Amino acid sequence: MSSTVTNGNGNGSAGPDGSVRVVIVDDHAIFRSGLKADLDPRIVVTGEAGTVEQAIAVIRQVRPEVVLLDVHLPGGLGGGGREVIAGCAALLGSTRFLALSVSDAAEDVVAVIRAGARGYVTKTTSGAEITSAVLRVAGGDAVFSPRLAGFVLDAFGTAPADIADDELDRLSARELEVMRLIARGYSYKEVAKELFISIKTVETHVSAVLRKLQLSSRHELTKWAAERRLL
Repeated sequence: MSSTVTNGNGNGSAGPDGSVRVVIVDDHAIFRSGLKADLDPRIVVTGEAGTVEQAIAVIRQVRPEVVLLDVHLPGGLGGGGREVIAGCAALLGSTRFLALSVSDAAEDVVAVIRAGARGYVTKTTSGAEITSAVLRVAGGDAVFSPRLAGFVLDAFGTAPADIADDELDRLSARELEVMRLIARGYSYKEVAKELFISIKTVETHVSAVLRKLQLSSRHELTKWAAERRLL
C-alpha cells in the first residue's frame, strides 16, 4: 500500500468558502475512492493512507482539520486507529479525528473515543451524512451514529448529579425532547423525522436550548445531559 498526499495549504485552517481539509485513513483503496466520490465538494481530501505508519506520516505532513479514521488498520503495534491518534497527539488541538468503521462494537467505539476521537459513525452512513458529520466535527461538535451514542454515555457517564429544578424549568416539553435526541447524536434531519417537525423548527429549538442552558455546542450539551442522566 502507499500513502497519498494531494494539494493543500498545510496550515490546518478552513478555506474561505467553508471547505474542510480531510485525510482519509482506511486499508481498502476502493473504499477510499468510493468515499471521496460521495463526499460534498466542501470536503477537500488532501491525503490518504492505508496503514498505521502511513497515516501518522500523512497526517503530520498535511495537518488536516479532520481525519476520517478506520478503527482497524494494519501495521504499527496493532493498535489500529487508536495508535494513529496517539502518534498524532501533538496535533489534537487543531486536527480532529472522526472514526469511520464497519464495526459497531461497544469496545471499538469506547476505545477510540478514549484515545481522543471526536465522534464515531459506521460505514453504512451515506456520503451526505458523512459530509455533515465532518463539518460538525470540524466546527467542534461530537458526532455519533444514533445507536452508538449510548455506548459512550455508558462508558463516560458519572454518578447522577443533582439537577437544579430551574435548569429543567427553563426548557419547554418540546425543547426537552429535542435536547435528548441531539445529545444522543441524532442529526437535525433525524430529530425532525422522529418528532414530526421541520428541520428549521429543530434548529430553532436547539438554539433556544443552548441559550437557556448557557452552552455553546452539541458536545457541551451531550456532556450536560449525560452528567444528569437525562438520556
